[in-house]
Amino acid sequence: MPAFRLTSAVADAFPDTLIALVTATGLRGRESWPHTAVAMEELEQQLADGTWRPADETDPRIDAWHTAYRSFGTNPRRIRPSVDALGRRLAKKGTLPRITPAVDAYNAVSVRHGLPAGAFDLDHVTGDVVIRHADGTESFTPLGEPDTVEHPKPGEIIYADTTDVLTRHWNHRDAHRTRVTEDSTHVTFVLETLHAARDGHLLTTAAEELQTLLTPHAERTVVHHLSPAAPQATV
Repeated sequence: MPAFRLTSAVADAFPDTLIALVTATGLRGRESWPHTAVAMEELEQQLADGTWRPADETDPRIDAWHTAYRSFGTNPRRIRPSVDALGRRLAKKGTLPRITPAVDAYNAVSVRHGLPAGAFDLDHVTGDVVIRHADGTESFTPLGEPDTVEHPKPGEIIYADTTDVLTRHWNHRDAHRTRVTEDSTHVTFVLETLHAARDGHLLTTAAEELQTLLTPHAERTVVHHLSPAAPQATV
């Protein structure tokens, strides 16, 4: 089973980091997920009613990621954190994209709580997953672009396994190889905050909400956490 590990250099740079790892085994992505469909529809209706709006870059949760991106040389208004991009899309279009039930579930939880989220099909992960600074030699094939190869800049924070990069700019975009499809059966979902002291309760709530959406469609779900004090978890 793979381990997820936060390097000491990233932990030192972002000492209040807290990451929830929600792992589902025996996932059934081809059946109907009515609770996830309702969760998405409720967000869209609340937006239409004016009773709720997704967090934008003026929100401390998003601003923290903009500051982090700038610290490792990424312009967050050109290359946005995933939750920022998703919230902007929802605010503009009034709807969330429908991709697969599992992806829809983490998108709904992400935008509801203003926390970046992603996921990795563990059957396509090689070795352990490390959250670290890039050295500039790595390669990355973006989700939906299987013929494209990019190279993160030195110092950029990435998720990487023993083959190549799984996520660029910490949480901007996932890789094509480990994307979650309807046929993915063993998946780790990731939720993140840089301010555990302030938003740790939000992360806990979001992880519980995601686990609740996943549980009816999986044989088993479990939640682990990464932090500077507990930098490794085997999923």
